[in-house]
Amino acid sequence: MTEPEMEMALISLDLADELGGQEEGERGWHTQQQHRSRSRHSCTSLFSTWRMLLSNEGSLDYMLILAEQEHSEELSKLEQEEGEQKIMVNIAGLRFETRLRTFSQFPDTLLGNPYKRMKFFDCVRNEYFFDRNRPSFDGILYYYQSKGKIRRPANVPLDVFAEEIHFYELGAAVMEQFREGEGFIKEEEVQLPVNQTHKQFWLLFEYPESSGAARGAALVSVSIIVVSIVNFCLETLPEFQDNRELRDSTQPANLSQALESSSQHNIFSDPFFLVETACIFWFFAELCIRFAACPSKPEFFKAIMNIIDLMSIIPYFVTLITELVQEQQEADGQQQTTSLTILRIIRLVRVFRIFKLSRHSKGLQILGKTLKASLKELGLLIFFLFIGVILFSSAVYFAEVDEPNSQFSSIPDGFWWAVVTMTTVGYGDMCPITLGGKLVGMLCAIAGVLTIALPVPVIVSNFNYFYHRDRENMEKQCITITDENAPPLSEGSFHTACSLSHTRLGCSGSSPHTSPSDLETQSC
Repeated sequence: MTEPEMEMALISLDLADELGGQEEGERGWHTQQQHRSRSRHSCTSLFSTWRMLLSNEGSLDYMLILAEQEHSEELSKLEQEEGEQKIMVNIAGLRFETRLRTFSQFPDTLLGNPYKRMKFFDCVRNEYFFDRNRPSFDGILYYYQSKGKIRRPANVPLDVFAEEIHFYELGAAVMEQFREGEGFIKEEEVQLPVNQTHKQFWLLFEYPESSGAARGAALVSVSIIVVSIVNFCLETLPEFQDNRELRDSTQPANLSQALESSSQHNIFSDPFFLVETACIFWFFAELCIRFAACPSKPEFFKAIMNIIDLMSIIPYFVTLITELVQEQQEADGQQQTTSLTILRIIRLVRVFRIFKLSRHSKGLQILGKTLKASLKELGLLIFFLFIGVILFSSAVYFAEVDEPNSQFSSIPDGFWWAVVTMTTVGYGDMCPITLGGKLVGMLCAIAGVLTIALPVPVIVSNFNYFYHRDRENMEKQCITITDENAPPLSEGSFHTACSLSHTRLGCSGSSPHTSPSDLETQSC
């Protein structure tokens, strides 16, 4: 005979008193099955207080009794761990309600850390009270709900919102994100030498505003640069020239005349050379000191200002060596082999030292940044001019080709005229004669105005941008509020800021960080 199909039920032993009259029958059934249960495997449930009951009565019923009272506290804790607990925040009378997991995403902040926010808990009203700016909290709450996006409400000033970021301890990384979103230029990190002596010399020559001695060194450097430029210009005056070029181009009749000429025009007795030597001594000493004290030797010569300093020194030594070689050749009666054109080009490079003033001039630095940011527009301008020059020089040549007195003998001869006309300079050294040539000249002038006018506003806009950013440097420093105690947030939590007015504020679904549930109650 087949055994009746058994019924399985789960029951808590702690709730046996709630089963009523079924308890006696189940006790008798357990007595009958005690011997049989020894010969088979025991059945247990997932919970330690549950036991498997088998019924051999004829009916096929399945009953599952859930012990809700015993496990109600465990279920409540599970809900809290999932971040379902709600939290009330009162900002100067304006209440905000959100879930605990919204703040728990950032445990290093004031609202995300239960130990930090505990002192603001009001046990009477069961809420957190902050006597802070109410409109700013829209942006603070949005930061938590958007998983790290910071955005200032339109009606909140910059300095007020920056102070709120500092108060709620969002961190220095969030402050940088806020500043970048508001359009402020990120300050470059200043790398300083580790050695204290090197650091003092580096600040002395590289940062004029660092101390009074640095300002004095900068003043001396600017004065020497001006003296060097004035000396470079004055030595070209007719009354100060030493007939060096005439001596180089004319060979003496005999050796005695050569020696006499060489002694009369000795370079070491030239006052301009002596002034140049004194200036070069300062430039060379300054460059060597800055190179010895710089924090990174490979990066030193990558800086454009250091390249300019080097270019302003090299021509002096090249000229000095050339003059010494020439004097030796003249003394030996040899013919001069150095090209005057090369010497003039080398001397011309000395004029580049005027750019050394940009190290001490904010205006020149702004101009350099503008040109660097406008390289694309400048290239576009040159490309337009190139097309116009080719087009109109060809047109004016064919318009004037039948004119005997025409000044345009070929298309390359018209390049100069086209450039001068398109840039609206108009020297008048070349001009068309025929009616067709004049018509081409008129179109060339109009096209030049339009060509130059198109990219110029972009260049001017870049200049205004850098100029106003430099003027707003003091204001930018005033709102630079960073929290050095709070560690920076992870890079993965940063995203591009978007407008609050176009974003629906909702709770995030990230994994929560659990905290003691009775922490706020203990603070009472």
